[in-house]
Amino acid sequence: MSETAAEAPGKTNTHKRGFLARFVRDQSGSTAIEFAILAIPFSLLVFAILESCIAFAGQQVLSNAADDVARQFRTGQVKAAGFTEDKLKTMICDKLQVLVGSGCKAGLIVDLRSYPTFADAANVKFKLTADKDIDTTGFAVTPGPALSKNMLRVFYRWPVITDFMRASMSNLKDGKTLQFAAFVWQNEPFND
Repeated sequence: MSETAAEAPGKTNTHKRGFLARFVRDQSGSTAIEFAILAIPFSLLVFAILESCIAFAGQQVLSNAADDVARQFRTGQVKAAGFTEDKLKTMICDKLQVLVGSGCKAGLIVDLRSYPTFADAANVKFKLTADKDIDTTGFAVTPGPALSKNMLRVFYRWPVITDFMRASMSNLKDGKTLQFAAFVWQNEPFND
């Protein structure tokens, strides 16, 4: 009985060592483990590329929308008389609906004003507030008549979709990034 009791612990230790040695030598699951190790950074990279591409496409669509609206003012297709901020936002949102669903107006800020000279328009700056939001002080929608110098500035609070990208891409509160377009022009000599 004492021999059996003495042999049992030795056999268990040998069995454990044998199992660990076989586990270390076994490579049948190494492909799955290597894939798991590489899949996570690869997925992060793919999501980062997609997020950046979508944000870039949104910036281009916003810029094209603002340019088209500015052209309509410049050529006199849209008259300054009775024009409101809501109408301007609707015009821009109609062109943004390719990438932005309903609710475009909530994240959209517009500033359309007439200036005496191009230098005055060039000196207009925008700032972010202390809580990382757009300072809209002085913003208005007052386009000028024929031959006036105008500037349209369009700001959009673009949502960052991927959570892990939010910290590095967002520059506004609530994890959003600022999309921005500006155009300065002189209206053509159209009839008011």
